[in-house]
Amino acid sequence: MNISILGCGWLGFPLAKSLLQKGFLVKGSTTTMEKMSVLENAGIDSYLLALSEEEIVCEMDAFLSNSQILIIDIPPKLRGNSNENFVAKIQNLIPFIEKSSVEKVIFVSSTSVYSDAISIDLITEKTIPNPDTESGKQLLEAEKILQNNSNFKTTIVRFGGLIGEDRHPIKFLAGRENLENPDGPINLIHQLDCIGILEGILEKNCFGEIFNAVAPFHPSRKVYYSKKAQELNLPLPKFDESKPSVGKTISSEKVSTVLGYEFQRPEL
Repeated sequence: MNISILGCGWLGFPLAKSLLQKGFLVKGSTTTMEKMSVLENAGIDSYLLALSEEEIVCEMDAFLSNSQILIIDIPPKLRGNSNENFVAKIQNLIPFIEKSSVEKVIFVSSTSVYSDAISIDLITEKTIPNPDTESGKQLLEAEKILQNNSNFKTTIVRFGGLIGEDRHPIKFLAGRENLENPDGPINLIHQLDCIGILEGILEKNCFGEIFNAVAPFHPSRKVYYSKKAQELNLPLPKFDESKPSVGKTISSEKVSTVLGYEFQRPEL
C-alpha cells in the first residue's frame, strides 16, 4: 500500500521510517531542500512542498499519485508574529485529494479543540468541541472540511501535548514563575505512542472516526512538572496558587477499545 505523508517533521519523519519497515511505500513532503536528502537517505520518496493560503502547489499531483492514504501532519503556524489562515491551506489541498487516487485521510489534530475551561470532568470523543484558542478554532474547522467531504474517508486524531526524547515542556517551564493552573491535569503523549496509534488506525482500517489520544496519566501540572524538574536537575517551576485552576482530562479509552492499543509510555 502507498502512503503519502504531508509534513515529515518531528512526528511525520519517524512515522514514515516506521511505516517503511512495515512494508509500506512512503512518499514524504518537506519544506526545505536540506531535509530532502535526509528523507531520501531513509528510503522515503521525497517532495518539496509548502502549502499556502493562496498558491496551488504544482508538485502536489505527483506527491499524491498512486497513494491510497494521505496523512496530514502540518500544524497551524499561529505563534509569535505568524497569523496564517490554516483553514485556507486545507481548502486549497482538497481539490488535489479529490482528483487523486487517495481514498482515506488521517488528519493530525489536537486536543486544543476542547476548551480548558470546559465544565466536564472527563472529555471523550462525544464531547462537543469548544476551542478558546485561534489554533484550536482553525483545527476544528479543518477537521470539519475534511470529514464532510464524501470523496474520501477521514479519521481525525486529536493528540495531547507531544513529548519525546528530545522534546519536553519542562525544558521551557523550568525556573519560570507565576505559572497558571497548578491543579490542572496534564494531557501528554509520547512520540512512540503517536506513531503506534497512527499505525493502529491503518492496521485496523479505522476510517471515518475521531480519536482522542493522550497517555492515561493525569497528575496535576504542579506535581508532574516539579517531579520532572527534579529528575532532570532543572530549577523548579513556580505556580500561582492564588487563582482557581482550570483544565480538562482527556479520555483515550476509545483508542484502547476500538484499536486495541496499549500505551508504550503510559506514565511519561
